[in-house]
Amino acid sequence: MTKPASTVTPNTWEFLRDPMITPTGFREYDARWKYPDDINLPGITALGLGLGTQMHARGIEPVIAVGNDYRDYSLAIKNALILGLMQAGITVKDIGPALSPMAYFAQFHLNAPAVAMVTASHNPNGWTGVKMGFERPLTHGPDEMAELRDIVLEGRGQPRPGGAYEFVEGVREAYLDDLVGDFKMTRKLKVVCATGNGTASAFAPELFRRLGVEVVDSHNTLDYTFPHYNPNPEAMEMLHDMAASVKASGADLALGFDGDGDRCGVVDDEGEEIFADKVGVIMARDLAKLYPNSTFVADVKSTGLFASDPELKKHGAKADYWKTGHSHMKRRVKELGALAGFEKSGHYFLAEPIGRGYDCGMRVAVEICKLMDRNPDMSMSDLRRALPQTWGTPTMSPYASDTEKYDILDRIVAKLVAMADEGGKIGGRAISDVITVNGARVMLDNGGWGLVRASSNTPNLVVVCESPESEAEMRAIFADIDAVIRSEPGVGDYDQSI
Repeated sequence: MTKPASTVTPNTWEFLRDPMITPTGFREYDARWKYPDDINLPGITALGLGLGTQMHARGIEPVIAVGNDYRDYSLAIKNALILGLMQAGITVKDIGPALSPMAYFAQFHLNAPAVAMVTASHNPNGWTGVKMGFERPLTHGPDEMAELRDIVLEGRGQPRPGGAYEFVEGVREAYLDDLVGDFKMTRKLKVVCATGNGTASAFAPELFRRLGVEVVDSHNTLDYTFPHYNPNPEAMEMLHDMAASVKASGADLALGFDGDGDRCGVVDDEGEEIFADKVGVIMARDLAKLYPNSTFVADVKSTGLFASDPELKKHGAKADYWKTGHSHMKRRVKELGALAGFEKSGHYFLAEPIGRGYDCGMRVAVEICKLMDRNPDMSMSDLRRALPQTWGTPTMSPYASDTEKYDILDRIVAKLVAMADEGGKIGGRAISDVITVNGARVMLDNGGWGLVRASSNTPNLVVVCESPESEAEMRAIFADIDAVIRSEPGVGDYDQSI
């Protein structure tokens, strides 16, 4: 029987024997804990047993592809997970160290119905977690995660005979072959490849060189201490470093990847950091010419340009705004038969005939190189300037504890809805609508907007604002949204500011 974290504590006899699992680690679309503060190795084994039990309960063929990111403790976590899966009677196909999208690829390559990837994604060292899924290319959403949580925390994992283990060679090479295909650059392209010493260091430089791209290396030596910065291309620290590398080398652009390689960030030839949703619009413009009348899904944190951009409208593109989160977005892209989905965080979901619908930073990098090849007379800064101008904040994250953040958000949403009902203004503009599919996206009468939602991965709220008019209006929108947020005493400091 799994005991709660309050019963089993570190540095005790029980800690080496009994599962310790903090319930809040089961999040909306994956699992993440501080290790070993919030979960121990027996807890990871209980998670594996629970995941295997869930597979049997759902009638999934008992075969799973398992990989791990490049952190010094991830192999121990993976081995503990594998022990639980085998205990549940599951055949494990271990693909070794991997990117999350390489693990998703392995589902197709090995014809494995399930996947489990040990990674803390872009979270700092000290965190671990698992991204998992049963239905290619989808990963667990809130329903599957809640079911798994209950199986594990209630001790309902069922041991079965028949578990087996196989280490599978060659998946990394097959993944790179699949990404490159028969494409070769026809224009010269010099790219800063930024991996922050994370797992993508073992993939991205080789991928670019195989495409015929000149590589400027930026922290591309594998080092699980992350000596320069935490690899997260949504963080300004990494983006600023990428910009400095572009300016120093005269590169055409910089492409940066997060800790498990499922996200890609872009800096242009002038050293301008392009937020991922704007890169998504640039890509959507290019793809809409090739595939007219396509549907593009964007998350609620993303720019309003997916719906308002004249170029996208000219090619019959349709926009759908949906819940933030890789599992939500993958599912929505599949449901709508969309060509692609774009998240402001840098997760892009490129579906057939471009990709397989899962989020892959390497695939995005390949498609950006192809986009540049199709536009030989355009620089990345030209493509950026061709977009209608808007002024947007970075993604900002004020602290709110995991146990309180959803209740806090509910109250903030209610206050914003009440403001709209009472004819209130945000940033001096009338509120035209409040979209509550995922927190509250407050839409203004000129197309500006402000968003507040709860982070699914960390103890934070998430705040983003955009104005089509000016930086001053963007700051005014943020100030008014922030005032509502600050009315909640449980909200702490922001991780970054505008």
